[in-house]
Amino acid sequence: MTNPSNRSAVIRLGISTCPNDTFAFAGLLARRVDWRGLDFRVELIDIQQLNDRLLAGDFDIAKTSFHAALLLAQSCVVLPSGSALGFGVGPLLLAARPDESPQSHHQVTLCPGAQTTATMLFEMFYPATCRIEQVVFSEIMPRLTRGAADFGVCIHEGRFTWQDQGLALVEDLGSRWERETGCPLPLGGLVARKRLPSALIATAQAVIRDSIDWALSDPDAALPTMRRYAQEFDDDVLMRHVDLYVNDWTRDLGPVGAAALAELSTRARAAGILDHRLELDVFDPQTPDAVGSVTDVPQPPKNRESE
Repeated sequence: MTNPSNRSAVIRLGISTCPNDTFAFAGLLARRVDWRGLDFRVELIDIQQLNDRLLAGDFDIAKTSFHAALLLAQSCVVLPSGSALGFGVGPLLLAARPDESPQSHHQVTLCPGAQTTATMLFEMFYPATCRIEQVVFSEIMPRLTRGAADFGVCIHEGRFTWQDQGLALVEDLGSRWERETGCPLPLGGLVARKRLPSALIATAQAVIRDSIDWALSDPDAALPTMRRYAQEFDDDVLMRHVDLYVNDWTRDLGPVGAAALAELSTRARAAGILDHRLELDVFDPQTPDAVGSVTDVPQPPKNRESE
């Protein structure tokens, strides 16, 4: 479908409200970078909501857990920019009481979403131990402090504040991944629908890379956007989050990032989490067979809201 020449190609973009995303996309959200002829309609929601909405076909490009991305490998391609992966970035398995670990189906572990990489890691490392309940990530620590569950897999800002809640650390799941694989832990990344023209994906990728570079060049300029969506409003905590999750692999996955994705796929199959072989393709903006035009993407309904 070709749009009228006086209309920009609309990109339905979904990102999470976590500080590394609001930091990386602050330049795009505030129009501080050139949108290169695209019209981004952005929604900021919880990561599991992003997974669900992406699986339902609601977005053209979206941040998603790499667990969910593996389920969408046949229809989506990973963008080289915008990912969260690295060393020392993994989710924490916390306990409501000290000196306890998941051992019995009578125990309950709270996880931040069925298709999150955090849940995948818990299922890899603690298979068939206790009952899993899925809740919004921001509810996990409050429920643990009330004694409403035994364990919780903590992500986002909670990684820096769990000790203030009187909780106990069972294990850093990311550190365990690193010891066993030698790879950085791939948590989540941006994926684009393979049905989109390659030229359009390349243009969107360029805008996203520009936005990341803009924020890295002046981190303080991104803080107002980060504060707007953060669960934790302390600027120091927000920037510690950025320092941990935004790195060279956020700018470009490169061969190390691609290898980490392949390792995640292999281990998910070995653990029985995936029942068939799925490999994630990383989009190459320099691909010589890029075809299509930024005017070839269908337009969404006019009543779709953007942030």
